[in-house]
Amino acid sequence: MNPLSDQELATLLEDLESDRIERKRAWAGDAAEKARQAVCAFANDLPNHGRPGVVFIGANDDGSVASIDVTDQLLLTLSDIKTDGKTVPPPTLTVERRVLKGAPVAIVTVWPADSPPVRYEGRIWIRIGPRRGLASAQDERILNEKRRYRDRAFDTHPIQGCPLSELNRTVFENEYLPQAVAGDVLAVNARSYEERLASMGMIASVDDPTPTVIGVLALGKTPRSWVPCAYVQFLRIRGTEWGDPVADEQELDGTLDLVLRRLDDKIKATLAVSVDFTSGSTTELRSIPYPLSALQQLTRNAVMHRSYEGTNAPVRVYWFDDRIEITNPGGPYGTVTAENFGRPGVSDYRNPSVATVLKAMGFVQRFGFGIAEARRSLAANGNPPLDFQVEPTVVLASVRKVP
Repeated sequence: MNPLSDQELATLLEDLESDRIERKRAWAGDAAEKARQAVCAFANDLPNHGRPGVVFIGANDDGSVASIDVTDQLLLTLSDIKTDGKTVPPPTLTVERRVLKGAPVAIVTVWPADSPPVRYEGRIWIRIGPRRGLASAQDERILNEKRRYRDRAFDTHPIQGCPLSELNRTVFENEYLPQAVAGDVLAVNARSYEERLASMGMIASVDDPTPTVIGVLALGKTPRSWVPCAYVQFLRIRGTEWGDPVADEQELDGTLDLVLRRLDDKIKATLAVSVDFTSGSTTELRSIPYPLSALQQLTRNAVMHRSYEGTNAPVRVYWFDDRIEITNPGGPYGTVTAENFGRPGVSDYRNPSVATVLKAMGFVQRFGFGIAEARRSLAANGNPPLDFQVEPTVVLASVRKVP
């Protein structure tokens, strides 16, 4: 994923017929909408260039530069395209300021996705020559085949021996699809059940309707039968040390939606509110040992980023009297390292399809902001700073009780 040189960018900028570029004179009017559609199309890479597409901000349609002011705020706004949750799976892109033909230009470079099709607001955009368009059923089939043979993400691998009947068709058609696909697209959708499953990555392909890992995690009738590690172990420990008495123990399994909803219920039930009547005062002071939003962000992050491959270990939520330990069986991945773990703006996706499903189900609003939100809400509640222990195969998040 090497950046394009200034000469390569200048050559692309001047190629008026290229299907790998999008030019915008300024970030105004409908530029934001059109640029996001272009990012989606470049990520899908229907022509199979295997090369990045580029959105130029500060360039005219004739290939000349517009000499705009490329501010830090503009670059931050462009970076939000990756994390605002409107494009799923999250595209791989870089944003930078370059000087081309003597003038500053904002450059958004988008690499082809490993797990197409990519959707922007529930629609699959592709490049048809120098213009954008919505994918047809045949275009979707081509993108599905690209994913089938090129994908590196484990969550889209087919589960050999798993029958199509393992997937809950009623949940898929009545609950998942309306959340994941734009209403106008569904209204004119003449695709078969298998074509729709393949388009969403729930089966390997129309010709091979074997459920994938994400298909079973999202729609499976018995997910843990096929993905043994797909559960959360919850313990309420009366004490502060390992080996202290266990007051409550539960294994939460089922589809991703069911697991996270049951986990939310468990956290809310355990999150007792302490009440302190101040001596000599009629004022009731209420405090909570942990903010709910922080625990939700951290547990959902653990489910999203954990490794589902080569392990039978669950996500663990161990609730001690003085802290909560959330263990994620899966160390740093991709651009995330032990050194930069948790740093704002640094994120990668071991399970891009899991991330897509959690976004569609409403468990994720933005990508890459979970840890930052947890830290913010913990600080606002008066809790000690969030602590991470990052190892090659596991991440432990420790949340300390408010003093």
